[in-house]
Amino acid sequence: MKKTVIDYSLKVRLPLTLFIVAVTFILTFYISRAERDSIGYAPEQPIKYSHKLHAGEMQIDCQYCHTAVTKSRHAVVPSASICMNCHSVARKDKPEIIKLTKYYEENKPIPWKRVHKIPDYAYFNHSVHVNKGIECESCHGEISEMEVVTQARGFTMTACLECHRNPEEQLPYLEKVNKGPENCAACHR
Repeated sequence: MKKTVIDYSLKVRLPLTLFIVAVTFILTFYISRAERDSIGYAPEQPIKYSHKLHAGEMQIDCQYCHTAVTKSRHAVVPSASICMNCHSVARKDKPEIIKLTKYYEENKPIPWKRVHKIPDYAYFNHSVHVNKGIECESCHGEISEMEVVTQARGFTMTACLECHRNPEEQLPYLEKVNKGPENCAACHR
């Protein structure tokens, strides 16, 4: 009798259990991929800011607000003083501009929540990419159409390597583009 129970467990229960575990793992891996890669991430910001209005309709260049992007590895989130270049005059009576003005007058940084994140173990330099003519939208998506900034693309090793290996496909607007480095030390420092 005991041998029958053991045989049944080994022949039926064990393979069935392993199958269910494997299917669950595979489904969870693929279903949660966007969340793991942060695609769709759009945190609520302390001040509602429309990139659709500013970068889209008004066509303000990204570099006007993200000033260090051509000189630094970081794009730098704008300070209240950058915003106040226009909003010390424009739309001063709007609730979000009143919040902005308060941060500015109290000399407090706006606690913006970071949307686009690269893992701490990876090195990325904005200035190298921007100075080569790579447009912000290539990585960040169509920001000029976003009312609320959302991470549209994953910042994964696979995504970076796709572009480094096939830049002519990923960046068709550039006439002459070189392949990017593929060695581990280029990003993992």
